[in-house]
Amino acid sequence: MLTELRENIDCILERDPAARSRLEILTCYPGLHAIMVHRLAHRLWKGNWHWLARFISHLGRMLTGIEIHPGAQIGRRVFIDHGFGVVIGETAEIGDDCTIYQGVTLGGTRLYKGAKRHPTLGKGVVVGAGAQVLGGFTVGDHARIGSNAVVVKPVPAGATAVGNPARIVEHQPEKSSAAESSAQGVLLHATAMSRPTGSGTTADGTTVAPAVTHAGEDTSAHVVASRGETHSTSSSTSPCASDWDARPLQALLQQGSAASGVSPGQETGNNPLGFSAYAVDPGANDPLVRVLHELINHAAEQDARIASLCQELQKLGSNVDQPAVIDASRLNKLVD
Repeated sequence: MLTELRENIDCILERDPAARSRLEILTCYPGLHAIMVHRLAHRLWKGNWHWLARFISHLGRMLTGIEIHPGAQIGRRVFIDHGFGVVIGETAEIGDDCTIYQGVTLGGTRLYKGAKRHPTLGKGVVVGAGAQVLGGFTVGDHARIGSNAVVVKPVPAGATAVGNPARIVEHQPEKSSAAESSAQGVLLHATAMSRPTGSGTTADGTTVAPAVTHAGEDTSAHVVASRGETHSTSSSTSPCASDWDARPLQALLQQGSAASGVSPGQETGNNPLGFSAYAVDPGANDPLVRVLHELINHAAEQDARIASLCQELQKLGSNVDQPAVIDASRLNKLVD
């Protein structure tokens, strides 16, 4: 019991920057008190002292504002931060080293007695403030549930789930997911459509497009979209030429690492668990949404170039109607 208490205090010191001393944690952290009361209630529950176990858990709820059913199984070094309003159901299982913030519900959606009604959290799971995890499914090891998310389906290991209903916004499986594969297909198709007429193919069949700067200056780089390689050659530029390629979008599809600079589970400075406050990673937007933003911005840039060409033609005496220009900011808001 004392060894477990020491482990819990040490894990709070590690994860909470507001913790200043072991005495402060021992006397002022309701999450620690709730866990220790639950240990006693759970032992009584397993010994078939059901009423006494429920009464002790009820006293713990009155003291801490955290309701844990004595039948729930909680692993080692579980940290309930702040804790007020946390509800953990009878058949819930929480793995080692999990972190749970205030207002979280690990609840059920079925009323059948004896059935697995509440979720199972793997090791190192982080559940953000106000999240609702409802059902008898499993949240994989080191997954993250964003604040106020409503999770009703399993979450893969290492993934981040946000929203209502929750969707996966960051995941790094061994093989690309279907959504990412479709997004890669969209961006590669857009790359091919945006290339000028002078594009060609190399000996091995890869497509090559001449790249130009925004100022229309000559450059000596050819972009090989299918490999991300560059080949040195000289080419004349055209006002209609495009310097856009798929490489930035391919980087966006790498699980948000281009924006956050952190892969799932990677340590970050003073944050050993590798997650932002309340389990929300500001760089972990849906990869497909970010690809759409890039495509919208690219289309707006092409429209601006067309408008510039029309103005030059009008100066030369041609009667050219000015095309409508895409409002990129408005479209980006619609995508969000």
